[in-house]
Amino acid sequence: MIELEGVPELIDPVMVAAFEGWNDAGDAASTAVAHLDREWKGEVFAALDAEDYYDFQVNRPTVWLDGGVRKVTWPTTRLSVVRIGGDKPRDLVLVRGIEPSMRWRSFCNEILGFAHELGVEMVVVLGALLGDTPHTRPVPVSGVTSDPDLARTMDLEETRYEGPTGIVGILQEACTHAGVPAVSLWAAVPHYVSQPPNPKATLALLNRLEDLIGLRIPLGELAEDARAWQLGVDQLAAEDSEVAEYVQTLEEARDTAELPEASGEAIAREFERYLRRRDPGPLSGPGGHATESGDSSYLRDTSSGRTRPPKPTRPETGPGPVTGSGAGPAPGPAPADGTEGGRESGAGGPQNPPDDKPEDNSGGASQDQDPPEDSPENSSED
Repeated sequence: MIELEGVPELIDPVMVAAFEGWNDAGDAASTAVAHLDREWKGEVFAALDAEDYYDFQVNRPTVWLDGGVRKVTWPTTRLSVVRIGGDKPRDLVLVRGIEPSMRWRSFCNEILGFAHELGVEMVVVLGALLGDTPHTRPVPVSGVTSDPDLARTMDLEETRYEGPTGIVGILQEACTHAGVPAVSLWAAVPHYVSQPPNPKATLALLNRLEDLIGLRIPLGELAEDARAWQLGVDQLAAEDSEVAEYVQTLEEARDTAELPEASGEAIAREFERYLRRRDPGPLSGPGGHATESGDSSYLRDTSSGRTRPPKPTRPETGPGPVTGSGAGPAPGPAPADGTEGGRESGAGGPQNPPDDKPEDNSGGASQDQDPPEDSPENSSED
């Protein structure tokens, strides 16, 4: 039985989760949840037992000094709560961790136990995959669900994906079987510049999340970081004629694929989203505070400095390696999470992007690999 002492009754709570590893290309998804935690000063109220779910030879603990005293931080998954103020206050339950090494069913059951005790109304899982998408265009974000009613009412894709999956796909299916509405949002990251960070993909996920749950999200310097990232990649791509030509090919394929969508109705829909983000009226006002004390401490990311994007890989050599957020061997050939299927920054070594990413529909370079099991890009993914 999960007992949550010190956590007040929540208001219309939505759970937002992201996991480092196979489903987190460019660290875009985990960085998005970290941004929410940081901007709204989330207060950690629970952490899963690392011994139950992680192989410490794959996800190593870290040692650090606190006033001369050595301490150990174990890889795990933490839950925090934030309350967003405004005319209609609302709570978010943030789940941020690492894809577990074992006991995935128990892991999902434990997450669902917290969701049940907290009265969570919907679970939104964020992910990012590698795709044949140009860095110069808006980041494609696919919203998928296994719930036909939710797909219809929230204008989402009903997943039809079949194949290997990761923890994102498994958690979504566990929610569906438990009767908890669940949505996965997938951002496509250019495979030729897959190393983290990717603030542009993080920004795209947050914008889509904002539309989905109707909350105004303070973006801080994220928009500026995204522009700086794109300018940096532009400069690096311009220094290599082959890469520049490859990017142009992706741009043309993307523009051609999206041309039929450039209808008056589609443009009006995008303009309405733009106005919603600018007008503070309909959405909750910016700001908010953590459920108990707004000044409570929590684990923040220490890597706040901007990094220059790495040099894109040459098109002939295929997609470049994906750098992960940890040491150790690369995960298997495909994720097991019902994700959109792109190989992305995992907990270790290089991986190749799957061939069924959403961007692939644009006619970009194709891969000769089996599509990942649950990529949103696939017409049948989750």
